[in-house]
Amino acid sequence: MDYKAAFQSAVEKVRSEGRYRVFADLKRYRGDFPRAAWTQVDGSRRDVVVWCSNDYLGQGQNPVVIDAMHQAIDEAGSGSGGTRNISGTTRFHVELEEELCRLHEKPAALLFTSGYVANEAALSTLAKVLPGLIIFSDELNHASMIAGIRNGGCERHVFRHNDLEHLEQLLIAAPEVAPKLIAFESVYSMDGDIADLAGTIALAKKYGCLTYLDEVHAVGLYGEHGGGVAERDGVMDQIDIIEGTLGKAFGVMGGYIAGDPDMVDAIRSYASGFIFSTSLPPALCAGAAASVRWLRDHNEVREIHQERASSLKARFAAAGLPVMDSVSHIVPVLVSDPVHCKMISDMLLEDHGIYVQPINYPTVPRGTERLRFTPTPFHTDAMMDDLVKALDALWARCNVKRLGGYAA
Repeated sequence: MDYKAAFQSAVEKVRSEGRYRVFADLKRYRGDFPRAAWTQVDGSRRDVVVWCSNDYLGQGQNPVVIDAMHQAIDEAGSGSGGTRNISGTTRFHVELEEELCRLHEKPAALLFTSGYVANEAALSTLAKVLPGLIIFSDELNHASMIAGIRNGGCERHVFRHNDLEHLEQLLIAAPEVAPKLIAFESVYSMDGDIADLAGTIALAKKYGCLTYLDEVHAVGLYGEHGGGVAERDGVMDQIDIIEGTLGKAFGVMGGYIAGDPDMVDAIRSYASGFIFSTSLPPALCAGAAASVRWLRDHNEVREIHQERASSLKARFAAAGLPVMDSVSHIVPVLVSDPVHCKMISDMLLEDHGIYVQPINYPTVPRGTERLRFTPTPFHTDAMMDDLVKALDALWARCNVKRLGGYAA
């Protein structure tokens, strides 16, 4: 077999569909977020404004976080030295897990190297330690949740997105005595909608299900102390398993679960993704713990963040740009064609110094390609005005419908 040709053919298929992804080579400026330096193909650099970072609150630039990381490096060095089972559990890991327990008001928490690994490892392990488990999964759940459910090998049913009537139909049809788990997200990061937590919890109680809530795009951002949508809605104590990340609102890296001590212990003891992975470096744990503590006491940052998102949505709508309905901090603008989505993204970067990554299949369904903006507390009115002016011009230049969708 011509292996090289097979690889080239696979990549060419992606290119031909207009969804080949190119990495933007960025260097963020400490203390000047969301500005960064973009290194172009010829090696030259230019300043750009980043509009698609998941560092939603700019915590990656918070001096409190950075100082904690520096101190941890000075005290403990760089890496952890092993897996959690073999010398890789440090005081920094333990303290971070304790902070996460306090954040979510749960008795136990467990760190993973990323949110993806947390979902994949936890969900696949739950399927193995609960014989006969049936998992009910929202159709728009993240790829990491889908992978975990599939790898667990248990019976699974997918319910229509945020459709509790459909979920209940599936629950009614399931054996009453079978163990069951409902897996869903709070904030769905591509459309920006939010699940009905109270309604889902009510169904879980009615049909004897565990609840597994992915709060990746909500922790740090919602609730009086940053505990997520479950805290905001006053139902945190009624969610069995909360999964979150340290790499978005908290500005560092890593993932975790929080919940019942026996459940956490079972996943700790059986999950390959946990057992065989080198643990997070102490400096990352120290920075994450500092970020969690700081955000717990600074709700005003969350309030500013929500105002910035609302302001950008209003500006897009006033300019006649096809901003999609969103009740969260996510601000998606519909293009509906992968080629034009990338074209507009490229022009924004090259001609206007504005960086936003095109979102194409398989991240979103074909025909719903979009630009996904994530305004932060540090995006100014002037930055928003520059962005709207540039998009307004490019929408006409690239022949994209004002009501959304590529005009063929």
